[in-house]
Amino acid sequence: MPIQVLINLFIAFLWMFFQDEWSILSFIGGYLVGILVLFSMRRFFPASFYMKRFISILSLFLLFISESISSSIYVIRQVIGPKINVTPGIFKLETDLEGDMEITLLALLLTLTPGSVVMEISSDNRIFYIHGLNLPESEHAVIQSKIKYEKAIKEVTR
Repeated sequence: MPIQVLINLFIAFLWMFFQDEWSILSFIGGYLVGILVLFSMRRFFPASFYMKRFISILSLFLLFISESISSSIYVIRQVIGPKINVTPGIFKLETDLEGDMEITLLALLLTLTPGSVVMEISSDNRIFYIHGLNLPESEHAVIQSKIKYEKAIKEVTR
């Protein structure tokens, strides 16, 4: 994958030289041409096309932003409400992710789920112990977020 990025940057600079115009627009045009060239030659590289991983990272980031906004709205509603009616509790959640980076990323992202905080991770990295603000509702939200996050994390890291 790094060789594909370097080749794409080389094509972009080469495009600028051929255009005889040193501008950011010329560079972007060359970069887009480089993407097309690399996409057409993707079968000659041992790794998959690098833009696929870039799009996966972008979708994970957008998922993070949307979950962060919904989490903020949920907590603001709880705080602003006339009466705080919560039933806090702790529950466990199993995962099938592997590797320290995947586990850490999932733990950080689950902490952003409305009203939940990852308290501890088991020694085998398979079970998260999570504190929920409003247990029946929080547990369901965390399970739904876990499914979305695991899928996005697997697309990025594997």
